[in-house]
Amino acid sequence: MLQTSTKIYQKLQKQYSRRINLDLKRIKKVLEKLGNPENYLNNVINVVGSDGKNSFLTSLKFFLEAESKKVNAFTSPHLYDVRQRFYLGGRFISLKEIVKYKRLIEKTRLKLTLFELLTCIYILSAKKTDFNSYNLIESGLLFKKDSTNLWSLPIAQVVTNLNMQHAEWIKPKTINEICRQKVGYLSNNTTIYIGKQKLKTLKIVKNILKKNLSNHEVYGSWKIINKKKQKYYKDNNNLIKLLSKNIHSEGLWENVCLAIKVALDLGVRPKIIKKTIPKIIFEGRVQYTKGKLTKILHKKEALLLDGCHSDVSTQNLSSYLKKIKLPIYGICGIQKNKNPNKLIKNFNGIFKKIFAVQIPDEPNSMNSREMYKIMKKQGFICYEAKNIKDALKKITSNEKKIIVIFGSLYLVGNALSMN
Repeated sequence: MLQTSTKIYQKLQKQYSRRINLDLKRIKKVLEKLGNPENYLNNVINVVGSDGKNSFLTSLKFFLEAESKKVNAFTSPHLYDVRQRFYLGGRFISLKEIVKYKRLIEKTRLKLTLFELLTCIYILSAKKTDFNSYNLIESGLLFKKDSTNLWSLPIAQVVTNLNMQHAEWIKPKTINEICRQKVGYLSNNTTIYIGKQKLKTLKIVKNILKKNLSNHEVYGSWKIINKKKQKYYKDNNNLIKLLSKNIHSEGLWENVCLAIKVALDLGVRPKIIKKTIPKIIFEGRVQYTKGKLTKILHKKEALLLDGCHSDVSTQNLSSYLKKIKLPIYGICGIQKNKNPNKLIKNFNGIFKKIFAVQIPDEPNSMNSREMYKIMKKQGFICYEAKNIKDALKKITSNEKKIIVIFGSLYLVGNALSMN
């Protein structure tokens, strides 16, 4: 089934342009010809930001479902199976449904980009679910002309961490413009939640939202506190202990707490949130995993996956790894447009050895030789490997250690598909 999913997605990639061409006119024309199915989706929550969208959305989905609410979700990208993008009230979309809705969209005879097609497939499939379902919709690139910017009356719009990721798509290339593109086009008729930001970024965001008529909830009215070596979520009315064996980094905890704030405002009870936190798992985000890949390894070795691909997310992983006292080995693959020099620099002094690999089936991936040269120049003890399995075979030994596969969600997705 996974092979069939891969083939279908590869076919979509060939048939539909992956080139980013931001324009809402195309998708609105298609949706109009389809009878505006987006208008049948209720309880829409847009998730906008540079980093942390998926972990926030995943957390909120866990909380709402624990309170017996129906939830749909549209996420991007998928890690290893295109069906993962479309969550429909307790299940993922079927391949038959993807093909059916694709054919229905194609009957409009209008051109779409790949992401616009996927957005339309989500809307058509979510329309068939429970009328009262929550629709958690992750934006793609920026938000101004992103194909998910379709609803004028969402019940909430959530802004996770904003940073310089995707600056190559804007002019001028400044944090001010990033914030304007993401926050300046939010609804005037909703509740806007602003997650934790750098002080400079928060100041910019507040200035942009001065004329926005929506209710604004900003980090500070809730926060993480440490009390007797234990983390807590705290707001004016709640103090919730943060306990989990699956959540390892500060950045992920910030996103969980943003989801706690939104969930509480949507009526999820604090006791339900407390019980649910230990059950949350973020696939491919600072995730320890076991499976076919770990069978290559010695019992003393642990495998950690993180799809970090921005300055902020690599710093987040780096901060976590610095707390580990065991030897750490890395397997890294990065896309060319993700500033590999800067991302690798964030791991200075952490890895005993690091192996450069090329991300399979990803045309924008930096090849292993180029990656090796960057690592070598920055003083890493580094090597090349043909792929993830080759790197693992070269690393594994009787030494107790952590092996980290990182640098791209596509690379981590490749690891998970093999695992």
